[in-house]
Amino acid sequence: MPLHIETPLLESGAMSTPGQSVWLKMDALQPPGSFKIRGIGFACEEYARRGARRFVSSSGGNAGIAAAYAGRRLSIPVVVVVPETTSARAMELIRREQAEVIVHGASFQEANALAQSMLLPTDAFIHPFDDPLLWQGHASMIDEVARAGLVPDAVLLSVGGGGLLCGVVAGLRRNGMAGVPVIAVETAGADSLAQSVAAGARIELPRISSLATSLGARKVAEQAFEWTRQHPVRSVVVPDSAAVAACMRFIDDHRVVVEPACGASLAVAYDRAALGACRDVLVIVCGGVTATVGQLQAWATERR
Repeated sequence: MPLHIETPLLESGAMSTPGQSVWLKMDALQPPGSFKIRGIGFACEEYARRGARRFVSSSGGNAGIAAAYAGRRLSIPVVVVVPETTSARAMELIRREQAEVIVHGASFQEANALAQSMLLPTDAFIHPFDDPLLWQGHASMIDEVARAGLVPDAVLLSVGGGGLLCGVVAGLRRNGMAGVPVIAVETAGADSLAQSVAAGARIELPRISSLATSLGARKVAEQAFEWTRQHPVRSVVVPDSAAVAACMRFIDDHRVVVEPACGASLAVAYDRAALGACRDVLVIVCGGVTATVGQLQAWATERR
Protein backbone atom coordinates (compact mmCIF):
# COMPACT_ATOMS: atom_id res chain seq x y z
CA MET A 1 0.00 0.00 0.00
CA PRO A 2 1.50 3.40 -0.95
CA LEU A 3 2.14 5.94 1.79
CA HIS A 4 0.25 8.69 -0.02
CA ILE A 5 -3.48 8.92 -0.65
CA GLU A 6 -5.34 9.60 -3.89
CA THR A 7 -6.38 13.22 -3.56
CA PRO A 8 -9.53 14.92 -4.84
CA LEU A 9 -9.64 16.62 -8.22
CA LEU A 10 -12.04 19.54 -7.83
CA GLU A 11 -13.32 22.19 -10.20
CA SER A 12 -12.87 25.57 -8.53
CA GLY A 13 -15.93 27.77 -8.78
CA ALA A 14 -13.91 30.69 -7.43
CA MET A 15 -11.17 30.45 -10.07
CA SER A 16 -13.15 29.22 -13.07
CA THR A 17 -14.82 31.56 -15.54
CA PRO A 18 -17.25 30.95 -18.43
CA GLY A 19 -15.21 29.07 -21.02
CA GLN A 20 -12.35 28.23 -18.64
CA SER A 21 -12.43 25.56 -15.92
CA VAL A 22 -9.73 25.53 -13.25
CA TRP A 23 -9.19 22.11 -11.70
CA LEU A 24 -7.47 21.69 -8.35
CA LYS A 25 -5.40 18.60 -7.57
CA MET A 26 -5.67 18.83 -3.80
CA ASP A 27 -2.37 17.42 -2.60
CA ALA A 28 -2.51 19.74 0.40
CA LEU A 29 -4.74 16.98 1.81
CA GLN A 30 -1.95 14.37 1.92
CA PRO A 31 -1.46 13.02 5.48
CA PRO A 32 1.83 14.94 6.07
CA GLY A 33 0.31 18.02 4.42
CA SER A 34 2.05 18.24 1.05
CA PHE A 35 2.66 16.47 -2.26
CA LYS A 36 6.15 15.54 -1.02
CA ILE A 37 4.93 12.24 0.44
CA ARG A 38 4.22 10.90 -3.05
CA GLY A 39 7.84 10.88 -4.16
CA ILE A 40 9.46 10.56 -0.76
CA GLY A 41 7.12 7.76 0.24
CA PHE A 42 7.84 5.95 -3.02
CA ALA A 43 11.59 6.38 -2.54
CA CYS A 44 11.49 5.27 1.10
CA GLU A 45 9.55 2.12 0.21
CA GLU A 46 12.08 1.31 -2.51
CA TYR A 47 15.07 1.95 -0.24
CA ALA A 48 13.44 -0.20 2.45
CA ARG A 49 13.13 -3.03 -0.07
CA ARG A 50 16.84 -2.63 -0.80
CA GLY A 51 17.61 -3.11 2.88
CA ALA A 52 17.90 0.43 4.27
CA ARG A 53 17.86 0.46 8.07
CA ARG A 54 17.78 4.23 8.51
CA PHE A 55 16.69 7.24 6.46
CA VAL A 56 18.76 10.43 6.55
CA SER A 57 17.21 13.59 5.12
CA SER A 58 18.26 17.22 4.80
CA SER A 59 15.25 19.51 4.81
CA GLY A 60 13.87 22.18 7.08
CA GLY A 61 10.40 21.84 5.66
CA ASN A 62 7.88 19.59 4.00
CA ALA A 63 10.38 17.07 2.63
CA GLY A 64 11.74 16.43 6.11
CA ILE A 65 8.22 16.06 7.47
CA ALA A 66 7.35 13.61 4.68
CA ALA A 67 10.53 11.58 5.28
CA ALA A 68 9.76 11.41 8.99
CA TYR A 69 6.18 10.32 8.27
CA ALA A 70 7.35 7.65 5.82
CA GLY A 71 9.90 6.32 8.28
CA ARG A 72 7.32 6.06 11.05
CA ARG A 73 4.91 4.22 8.77
CA LEU A 74 7.66 1.83 7.66
CA SER A 75 9.09 1.42 11.20
CA ILE A 76 12.48 2.69 10.05
CA PRO A 77 14.29 5.39 12.10
CA VAL A 78 14.79 8.80 10.50
CA VAL A 79 17.31 11.59 11.07
CA VAL A 80 16.52 14.99 9.56
CA VAL A 81 19.28 17.61 9.40
CA VAL A 82 17.84 21.12 9.23
CA PRO A 83 19.53 24.53 8.91
CA GLU A 84 19.37 27.12 11.69
CA THR A 85 16.75 29.08 9.72
CA THR A 86 14.20 26.27 10.14
CA SER A 87 11.09 27.36 12.02
CA ALA A 88 10.22 25.94 15.40
CA ARG A 89 6.94 24.72 13.92
CA ALA A 90 8.71 22.71 11.21
CA MET A 91 10.98 21.07 13.75
CA GLU A 92 7.99 20.29 15.96
CA LEU A 93 6.18 18.62 13.05
CA ILE A 94 9.24 16.53 12.18
CA ARG A 95 9.65 15.42 15.81
CA ARG A 96 5.94 14.66 16.01
CA GLU A 97 6.60 11.93 13.45
CA GLN A 98 9.20 10.46 15.85
CA ALA A 99 12.24 11.49 13.81
CA GLU A 100 15.49 12.86 15.24
CA VAL A 101 16.19 16.49 14.33
CA ILE A 102 19.75 17.85 14.07
CA VAL A 103 20.18 21.61 13.58
CA HIS A 104 23.30 22.55 11.63
CA GLY A 105 24.49 25.45 9.51
CA ALA A 106 23.10 28.71 8.27
CA SER A 107 21.72 27.28 5.01
CA PHE A 108 20.39 24.13 3.37
CA GLN A 109 23.76 23.58 1.73
CA GLU A 110 25.50 23.20 5.10
CA ALA A 111 22.74 21.01 6.53
CA ASN A 112 22.85 18.85 3.41
CA ALA A 113 26.63 18.46 3.63
CA LEU A 114 26.37 17.23 7.22
CA ALA A 115 23.57 14.82 6.33
CA GLN A 116 25.69 13.37 3.51
CA SER A 117 28.67 12.97 5.83
CA MET A 118 26.58 10.97 8.31
CA LEU A 119 25.59 8.23 5.90
CA LEU A 120 26.41 4.65 6.87
CA PRO A 121 26.37 1.70 4.44
CA THR A 122 22.90 0.67 5.61
CA ASP A 123 21.44 4.20 5.41
CA ALA A 124 19.41 5.70 2.57
CA PHE A 125 19.69 9.39 1.80
CA ILE A 126 16.34 11.08 1.14
CA HIS A 127 16.92 14.15 -1.00
CA PRO A 128 14.22 16.85 -0.88
CA PHE A 129 13.86 17.10 -4.66
CA ASP A 130 16.72 15.67 -6.75
CA ASP A 131 16.18 11.91 -7.05
CA PRO A 132 14.55 10.05 -9.99
CA LEU A 133 12.65 7.90 -7.49
CA LEU A 134 10.98 11.04 -6.14
CA TRP A 135 9.96 12.13 -9.62
CA GLN A 136 8.49 8.71 -10.35
CA GLY A 137 6.42 8.94 -7.17
CA HIS A 138 5.28 12.51 -7.81
CA ALA A 139 4.10 11.46 -11.28
CA SER A 140 1.32 9.46 -9.62
CA MET A 141 -0.74 12.64 -9.27
CA ILE A 142 -0.97 12.88 -13.06
CA ASP A 143 -1.87 9.17 -13.22
CA GLU A 144 -4.85 10.02 -11.00
CA VAL A 145 -5.82 13.00 -13.18
CA ALA A 146 -5.68 10.79 -16.28
CA ARG A 147 -7.85 8.14 -14.62
CA ALA A 148 -10.39 10.85 -13.84
CA GLY A 149 -10.60 11.58 -17.57
CA LEU A 150 -9.13 15.09 -17.52
CA VAL A 151 -6.68 16.13 -20.24
CA PRO A 152 -5.73 19.69 -19.28
CA ASP A 153 -4.66 22.39 -21.69
CA ALA A 154 -2.01 23.49 -19.17
CA VAL A 155 -0.66 22.49 -15.77
CA LEU A 156 0.10 25.20 -13.23
CA LEU A 157 2.54 24.43 -10.43
CA SER A 158 5.07 25.96 -8.05
CA VAL A 159 8.81 25.36 -8.40
CA GLY A 160 11.39 25.16 -5.62
CA GLY A 161 14.11 22.64 -6.38
CA GLY A 162 12.14 21.28 -9.32
CA GLY A 163 11.09 17.88 -8.00
CA LEU A 164 7.40 18.57 -8.58
CA LEU A 165 8.11 19.88 -12.09
CA CYS A 166 10.08 16.74 -12.93
CA GLY A 167 7.34 14.51 -11.56
CA VAL A 168 4.52 16.28 -13.38
CA VAL A 169 6.34 16.21 -16.72
CA ALA A 170 7.10 12.51 -16.22
CA GLY A 171 3.44 11.90 -15.42
CA LEU A 172 2.23 13.83 -18.45
CA ARG A 173 4.55 11.88 -20.74
CA ARG A 174 3.63 8.45 -19.38
CA ASN A 175 -0.07 9.30 -19.80
CA GLY A 176 0.08 10.43 -23.43
CA MET A 177 0.06 14.18 -22.61
CA ALA A 178 3.57 15.08 -23.72
CA GLY A 179 2.33 18.22 -25.45
CA VAL A 180 0.56 19.71 -22.43
CA PRO A 181 2.46 22.84 -21.35
CA VAL A 182 3.52 23.54 -17.77
CA ILE A 183 3.38 26.99 -16.19
CA ALA A 184 6.13 26.98 -13.56
CA VAL A 185 5.75 29.64 -10.87
CA GLU A 186 8.28 31.00 -8.38
CA THR A 187 8.38 33.93 -5.99
CA ALA A 188 10.83 36.77 -6.50
CA GLY A 189 13.89 36.05 -4.40
CA ALA A 190 13.54 32.28 -4.88
CA ASP A 191 13.42 32.30 -8.70
CA SER A 192 16.40 30.12 -9.57
CA LEU A 193 14.55 28.42 -12.44
CA ALA A 194 13.42 31.69 -14.03
CA GLN A 195 16.91 33.15 -13.81
CA SER A 196 18.39 29.95 -15.23
CA VAL A 197 15.97 30.04 -18.18
CA ALA A 198 16.85 33.69 -18.81
CA ALA A 199 20.59 32.94 -18.63
CA GLY A 200 20.39 29.79 -20.73
CA ALA A 201 22.25 27.84 -18.06
CA ARG A 202 21.64 26.70 -14.50
CA ILE A 203 22.53 29.49 -12.09
CA GLU A 204 22.84 29.49 -8.33
CA LEU A 205 21.20 32.27 -6.36
CA PRO A 206 23.52 33.96 -3.85
CA ARG A 207 20.77 33.73 -1.24
CA ILE A 208 17.03 33.20 -0.80
CA SER A 209 15.23 36.45 -0.03
CA SER A 210 11.64 35.25 -0.45
CA LEU A 211 9.46 34.34 2.53
CA ALA A 212 8.32 31.31 0.51
CA THR A 213 11.11 29.25 2.03
CA SER A 214 9.72 26.00 0.62
CA LEU A 215 10.76 27.39 -2.77
CA GLY A 216 14.19 28.14 -1.37
CA ALA A 217 16.50 26.05 -3.55
CA ARG A 218 19.37 28.25 -4.65
CA LYS A 219 19.87 25.96 -7.68
CA VAL A 220 17.21 23.79 -9.31
CA ALA A 221 17.76 20.15 -10.15
CA GLU A 222 19.58 19.64 -13.45
CA GLN A 223 16.68 17.58 -14.81
CA ALA A 224 14.20 20.36 -14.01
CA PHE A 225 16.26 22.79 -16.05
CA GLU A 226 16.58 20.23 -18.87
CA TRP A 227 12.80 19.91 -19.05
CA THR A 228 12.58 23.63 -19.89
CA ARG A 229 14.48 22.71 -23.08
CA GLN A 230 12.64 19.48 -23.87
CA HIS A 231 9.06 20.22 -22.77
CA PRO A 232 6.83 23.30 -23.16
CA VAL A 233 7.54 25.02 -19.83
CA ARG A 234 6.74 28.69 -19.20
CA SER A 235 8.39 30.36 -16.23
CA VAL A 236 6.46 32.96 -14.20
CA VAL A 237 7.63 34.94 -11.15
CA VAL A 238 5.25 36.58 -8.65
CA PRO A 239 5.96 38.78 -5.60
CA ASP A 240 5.65 37.42 -2.06
CA SER A 241 2.66 39.70 -1.50
CA ALA A 242 0.70 38.02 -4.30
CA ALA A 243 1.52 34.54 -2.98
CA VAL A 244 0.36 35.45 0.55
CA ALA A 245 -2.79 37.14 -0.72
CA ALA A 246 -3.61 34.04 -2.75
CA CYS A 247 -3.20 31.85 0.36
CA MET A 248 -5.64 34.04 2.29
CA ARG A 249 -8.13 34.03 -0.57
CA PHE A 250 -7.80 30.26 -0.92
CA ILE A 251 -8.71 29.83 2.76
CA ASP A 252 -11.93 31.75 2.16
CA ASP A 253 -12.74 30.02 -1.13
CA HIS A 254 -11.74 26.42 -0.35
CA ARG A 255 -11.28 26.23 3.45
CA VAL A 256 -7.74 24.86 3.13
CA VAL A 257 -4.52 26.41 4.51
CA VAL A 258 -1.41 26.29 2.31
CA GLU A 259 2.06 27.88 2.40
CA PRO A 260 3.15 30.85 0.28
CA ALA A 261 5.18 28.36 -1.78
CA CYS A 262 1.86 26.91 -2.92
CA GLY A 263 0.29 30.36 -2.99
CA ALA A 264 2.67 31.34 -5.78
CA SER A 265 0.86 29.14 -8.30
CA LEU A 266 -2.54 29.98 -6.81
CA ALA A 267 -1.77 33.67 -7.40
CA VAL A 268 -1.37 32.98 -11.12
CA ALA A 269 -4.62 31.00 -11.15
CA TYR A 270 -6.50 33.85 -9.50
CA ASP A 271 -4.94 36.48 -11.77
CA ARG A 272 -5.79 34.40 -14.88
CA ALA A 273 -3.68 36.55 -17.25
CA ALA A 274 -1.04 33.83 -17.69
CA LEU A 275 -3.69 31.19 -18.38
CA GLY A 276 -4.62 32.63 -21.75
CA ALA A 277 -7.38 30.88 -23.66
CA CYS A 278 -6.88 27.47 -22.01
CA ARG A 279 -10.20 25.71 -21.55
CA ASP A 280 -9.11 23.33 -18.78
CA VAL A 281 -6.29 24.31 -16.42
CA LEU A 282 -4.92 21.90 -13.83
CA VAL A 283 -3.49 23.53 -10.70
CA ILE A 284 -1.32 21.41 -8.40
CA VAL A 285 -2.28 22.52 -4.89
CA CYS A 286 0.99 21.27 -3.45
CA GLY A 287 0.17 22.29 0.13
CA GLY A 288 2.72 22.85 2.87
CA VAL A 289 2.24 22.83 6.62
CA THR A 290 4.92 25.09 8.08
CA ALA A 291 2.81 28.28 7.81
CA THR A 292 -0.15 28.89 10.11
CA VAL A 293 -3.19 31.10 9.55
CA GLY A 294 -1.76 33.54 12.07
CA GLN A 295 1.56 33.71 10.23
CA LEU A 296 -0.20 34.25 6.90
CA GLN A 297 -2.26 37.06 8.41
CA ALA A 298 0.89 38.69 9.81
CA TRP A 299 2.64 38.47 6.43
CA ALA A 300 -0.44 39.88 4.68
CA THR A 301 -0.46 42.88 7.05
CA GLU A 302 3.28 43.49 6.58
CA ARG A 303 2.98 43.50 2.78
CA ARG A 304 0.01 45.77 2.31
